[in-house]
Amino acid sequence: MALQDHFRPPLSTRRHWHAFHNAWATYIASDLNHRLPEGYFAEPNVQFGIEIDVATFEESLSSEADYLPENAKPQNALPWKPPEPTQTVPFQPVSEAVEINIFNDEVGPILAGAIELVSPANKDRPASRNAFVSKCEAYLQQGLGLIIVDVVTIRAANLHDELLANIKKVPLMKAQLYTTAYQVVKHQTKPCLDIWQQALEIGQPLPIMPLWLRGSICLPIDLGATYELTCREQRILTIKS
Repeated sequence: MALQDHFRPPLSTRRHWHAFHNAWATYIASDLNHRLPEGYFAEPNVQFGIEIDVATFEESLSSEADYLPENAKPQNALPWKPPEPTQTVPFQPVSEAVEINIFNDEVGPILAGAIELVSPANKDRPASRNAFVSKCEAYLQQGLGLIIVDVVTIRAANLHDELLANIKKVPLMKAQLYTTAYQVVKHQTKPCLDIWQQALEIGQPLPIMPLWLRGSICLPIDLGATYELTCREQRILTIKS
């Protein structure tokens, strides 16, 4: 099935892109769980603009003494307040994530690989892009297999190029839509990063990408098949311009 533009009309006015990304991550994880070897499992992890509910947190602190017995309640005690921080520095966490994490549970759930579906918020400003790139670089530093899929048409940044710029000065891909796969390996005893990259186009089918799990296990990730399944389940096949 050909890739559609989920971020611009007509499709964006009839379906929510975040619902599609959520479903796509779920179906990719489900497909992996049918094919992963014994001892491995995949889980989707989707976060869209999650915020801490400060009001609820404050309420729980103020009511904590209500659960103590009468003889254990502090008398005339002032509520504890934390001191002022000793330092404040700029920090941008990854506020949105659409990913599939693959774990090895032989000695407890240990991350073995990840598939990242890029969202608009990952590309909208330098701090967000740096947070996404830092997370992906941390995966690679741990020797994890990684796939990035970027079908976001309303932001022009290429996170794959920014990731490689952090690691090594190499020719840039310069594609707006793309998918890339990475494997940390040794060539002639030297550590290297093998990369598979392919530009994507609206109206063209999605490829099969290799997912290398730590331990040299490789699984084909059929992006086109899971994409078509997601479109069918979300009733997108009939939406036309």
